[in-house]
Amino acid sequence: MTYTRRLYGLGAAAAVLLAPLAGAPASAASPDPWVRAWGHNGAGQLGNGSMQDQWTPTSVTGLARDDVRELAGGGGNAANSFAVALLNDGTVESWGSDTNGQLGDGATTSRPHPAAVPRLSGVTEIAAGVHFAYAVRGGHVLAWGDNVYGQLGNGSTTGENRPVPAQSLSRVKDIAAGCYHALALRGDGSVWTWGRNQEGQLGNGSLADRTTPQRVAGLQDVVAVAAGCYHSLALTAEGTVKSWGNNPNGQLGNDSLIRSPVPVDVHHLENVARIYTGPHQNFAVLDDGGVRAWGWNGSGQLGDGSTVDRTTPVPLPRLTGVTAMAGGWWHTVAVLDDQSVLAWGDNKYGQLGDGTTTPATSPVIALPPGSGTTRVSASPAWTTSYAY
Repeated sequence: MTYTRRLYGLGAAAAVLLAPLAGAPASAASPDPWVRAWGHNGAGQLGNGSMQDQWTPTSVTGLARDDVRELAGGGGNAANSFAVALLNDGTVESWGSDTNGQLGDGATTSRPHPAAVPRLSGVTEIAAGVHFAYAVRGGHVLAWGDNVYGQLGNGSTTGENRPVPAQSLSRVKDIAAGCYHALALRGDGSVWTWGRNQEGQLGNGSLADRTTPQRVAGLQDVVAVAAGCYHSLALTAEGTVKSWGNNPNGQLGNDSLIRSPVPVDVHHLENVARIYTGPHQNFAVLDDGGVRAWGWNGSGQLGDGSTVDRTTPVPLPRLTGVTAMAGGWWHTVAVLDDQSVLAWGDNKYGQLGDGTTTPATSPVIALPPGSGTTRVSASPAWTTSYAY
């Protein structure tokens, strides 16, 4: 999902201050037209017909990059990881684990290659959580998969293996999924949340789960939303960022470790163009192309060369020309305006894509310039990466 306030002026020739980078391929990218995936594959979430981990990017079977409008990785462990892809024709395909009906095809049979979600068309946005998914159609939210915390938003806690409508929402323009909760951004700039709330990630001042959407009070003129595992972010039209929910690693960015069940200001952050989250870490791309990071950093997933958590945003001076980012459980991926894909953090399952299982606290190259990639995704609470 793209969490964007406004585009900033960076051309393809923007400088990339990344040398020296480990794992840099010696040759230019192949003209391979397919969506790429790499890392852990225990549930077939790489979509290549196998269940073997991949240390370098591999093609997702039958899924052409130019046909994909958006891709969302889901899952939180080796057994439930999956992915959904929104195609340019408004249909949705899914693959990987189906243990909770998260593939949306009316069954619970896992599948290591993409196939259409039946009777789902006219979709404009998608999102994926640990073992559930969302689609926006005609301004309304459809949801499927696990529902033990009410994350489907339909007033129940019964799971569904086909898309069902969330209650009382219209004019939705964007959707974000946390581990077990959701945020919806409406056209009027209001934010609505539902699902699990044990850390205040719904932003409504309580710690009670909600099975239907409720508006987050005090938020207005929001232009983008993003969801961590147990925390949430909102980007305002003025280029500032609000945060709420869990905070043991500083993921609220307000120079504290205290959770907040209502929105607070992320400190020392303005002129933000885009926001991205991992499960307990966050990234902001500024209008001038600079990148700021904060939150959990135990595996170097912030990319600042350390493994120190950050309670307020810190600059990543070696990154510029970033057009999209995505955070996995212990790692991060980013794509630059030269179509190269970088990754950093833990690499136990090859999720950095550099052909090794060596971790990196600074970026390494997964795909070189000219790869055709413009967007990336990652399982929100696991170890799989996607580029398209």
